[in-house]
Order: sequence, then C-alpha cells, then structure tokens
Amino acid sequence: MNQAEPFLYLAPIRGLTDALFRDIFFRHFAGFDAAVAPFITPQKKSLYEDKMIRDVLPANNTTLPVVPQLLHTDPEDFLVLARRLAGLGYTHVNWNLGCPAPMVARKKRGSGLLPYPEEIVGLLTKVLPELPLELSIKTRLGFNDLSETRALLPELDRFCLKEIIIHARLGKQLYRGTTDPDGFAVCRQLTPHPLTYNGDINNVATFRILADRFAEINSWMLGRGALGNPFLAEEIKNYPQQSLEIRKKRLYNFHEELFNRYTERLDGPSHLLGRVKSLWLYLINSFPGNKKLLKKILKSTNPAAYREAVDQLFAAE
Repeated sequence: MNQAEPFLYLAPIRGLTDALFRDIFFRHFAGFDAAVAPFITPQKKSLYEDKMIRDVLPANNTTLPVVPQLLHTDPEDFLVLARRLAGLGYTHVNWNLGCPAPMVARKKRGSGLLPYPEEIVGLLTKVLPELPLELSIKTRLGFNDLSETRALLPELDRFCLKEIIIHARLGKQLYRGTTDPDGFAVCRQLTPHPLTYNGDINNVATFRILADRFAEINSWMLGRGALGNPFLAEEIKNYPQQSLEIRKKRLYNFHEELFNRYTERLDGPSHLLGRVKSLWLYLINSFPGNKKLLKKILKSTNPAAYREAVDQLFAAE
C-alpha cells in the first residue's frame, strides 16, 4: 500500500452535497482534503450571475477546498463559465463525463458522451488552449462497455489534464451492481495521467484492498460510503478511535445543525423532509439493526413526526 497519506475527495452527490451540507459536514467530521461540487447546470449564453452559481461562491465554501464541476458540451459556453469561475479565484475545474442519470445521458452529457470520443477530443482541443485554470475529468469505465474508455484514454494523452477521476462502473449501470476494479486496472495501463479511484469505497477494509492493489494511486473519492459512515475518512487516515458513545454524539450534533440549517434555508416542510430523508437512506448504515426505525423516519409526514423517529433512533442501543 502507498505509504503517503491518501488524498480524499468528497464526491459530488446531486441533491445532497451542496455548499451548506459540505460546510456542516466538514466541521463535524475530519479526514477529507477537498470536495468536488455537484455540476453546475449548463445555460446557453449565460454570464452566470451569483444566484446561478451560489453553490460554488467562495463565501459559501470556507471550510475545505472545493472544485466546481461543469457539464457543458459546447466549447464556447464551457469557456464562459470557466472564466467566470477563474474570476472568483478558482484554479481548478472538473468536467463531468460520468453522470449516469438518464435525463443527462440522453442529451450526450455526462457518461452519455463516452460513446463519442471524437466529440470529447473536439471540445478539449478548442477549450484547453484558452482555459484559464487546470482541468480534471470525472468519468466512468464507459457508458455501454469498457471499449469506450479504452478508445478514449489514449486520445487524452495529447492534453494537459490535472487528473482523471474514474468511477469503476459503466454509465448504464447507474449505481447498481458491483464496481469493476479490473476495469480500473485496464484504464491505469492506458494513460499517463494521474488517476483517482471512485466507487463503493464503503469501509476501511475495501479501501485497504484497493490501496494495496493500486499502490501507485494516492487520490481517492468517497461518496455514498462517507454519507453512510461519516467517520470513514478519519478511519482511512488512522485517526484515534473513539467510543461508540462519542461517535453517536458527534452524529447527533451533525444532524441537529444540519436539520436546523435546512429548516432555515429550505422552502417548507415538504422540501425539508425530502432532503433529510434522502440523507437517511445512507446514514442509517451508521445504526446497524435499526432498519425498522428508518421506515418510521421515511414515513413521517411532518417535522414533528420526523424528529420523534430520529430521536428514537439515536436513543436506541
């Protein structure tokens, strides 16, 4: 295993890991080095005023470094947003070639562009000579099969990229099925660019296995695993172990601040409950044996019922 301390990104999870969440999460849990923000929705002929890029405004991101993410496939619009971000002080942006959501992929964006390597190369050819900051790419093993990334990666050799983050699944899998470390190993042989491994690092044991196998990789991205176990980055970096009581208290304090801030920020009980319930689909993994109480949380129809169910969960042995 690589002896250097691993560099850990928090993955972009649309609808959850926005600036408010990131700020609170990083103040309650340690171990992460940076986050990639969920992609900024492309807008034609837009100058991207503050309200459209609120999630990446520096004033809203003071805890850890954040990398804005672009989804654009039009070179001109890509450069407009990149220059706007450079003007805010950013030095690094990420291009999303990995989003598997059908509504994105059908528009030949995200992982839906992977079957068309000539279009990816075409955009990079036009954009990179004028790009005022570093560019990384977040992608997958392909959309339909690994042959797509096999064809793409050698074509990227001609470009100066900061890194390539590879989620070890195909786009068509969405988040179903297992990841494919063997596919990642193939990619490792096809590019000289620095790689970051992403996908189903849900516990320390899995991380150790991957870190031993890919000893030359020192950059990793944690997503759903970190939402299920917010202490995962600390565990990977060998922070001192804490008692279950202390960990539960830290989780409680995190949830309390997040819930209160969501109550202030979000528009009404329905929006509030939708957001916190989506988090509990992952966070319940920190409370093994309590799936029945998860059902009660998810069935709650008002904030009072929700709080009652959450309090029962935290009180459970």
